[in-house]
Amino acid sequence: MGISIWQLLILLAVVILIFGTKKLKNVGGDLGSAIKGFKSAVKTGDEDGKDDSQQQNKVAQDSDDASSNTESVKKEDNV
Repeated sequence: MGISIWQLLILLAVVILIFGTKKLKNVGGDLGSAIKGFKSAVKTGDEDGKDDSQQQNKVAQDSDDASSNTESVKKEDNV
C-alpha cells in the first residue's frame, strides 16, 4: 500500500518536465547554500550570543547613565 519505485520515478519525470533540469539544479544549489549558511550562523550564534548579552548590559548601563545626567542637568536649571 506504500509508494512504489515506479510511482516515484513517474513523479520525478513529471517534475523534471515541468521545471527543467537547470531550474532544479539552481534550486538544489540554493537550498544547499542556505543550509550551510544556517549551520554556520548557529555555530557563530552561540559565540555571538555571549557578546550580545554583554552589549545589551552596556547599553542598559549607558541609558541609566544618560538618564542620571539629564536629571542632574534639570536640577542645575532649577537652581
